[in-house]
Parts: sequence; C-alpha cells; structure tokens
Amino acid sequence: MKKTLHIALFAVCALFASQSFAANAACEAKAVDKNGKALAGAAKTSFMKKCESEMGGSACEAKAVDKNGKALAGAAKTSFMKKCEADMAAAPKK
Repeated sequence: MKKTLHIALFAVCALFASQSFAANAACEAKAVDKNGKALAGAAKTSFMKKCESEMGGSACEAKAVDKNGKALAGAAKTSFMKKCEADMAAAPKK
C-alpha cells in the first residue's frame, strides 16, 4: 500500500512539473510579432508574463481536487484557484 502511494505521489509531482515546463515552452513558441520575428526585450517579457498567467489557470485547474481525487466545486474551488494563481504569480520564474 505504501509503495503504491509513493508511486502515485511521484506521478502527480512529475505531472505538475511537466505542465509548467510545457506552458513555458508553449509561450516561447508563441512569442513572435506580426511579421513572424521573435519578440525581444520588454515586448517579450510582457508577452511571456501574460501568456504564463493565462496558462497558469489551467495548471491550477488540474490541481483542484480533494483528498479523494474528486474535482473541487463551489467555494472550495474558488478559494483554491485564488490561492494557486497567487502562488504561481509569486513563484520565481526560471
């Protein structure tokens, strides 16, 4: 039982780590101007911040489950999403 729990915990951690990496890679790929050139400087920083905040919601959405694995709903979900998004915004960017 303990081994199964450890495997499940590892899988969940790996899933969350891959989501944040995928979100960053997806935003990097979209960071181009209307002429197809890569954004640079302040324009890229602004775009990346906006893109990552938009994608962060979906990462928090995936984490919004109770201890039994069921999706959160109502006030519990609202509270969790608010805290998760605030934590993601405060986390240092790589």
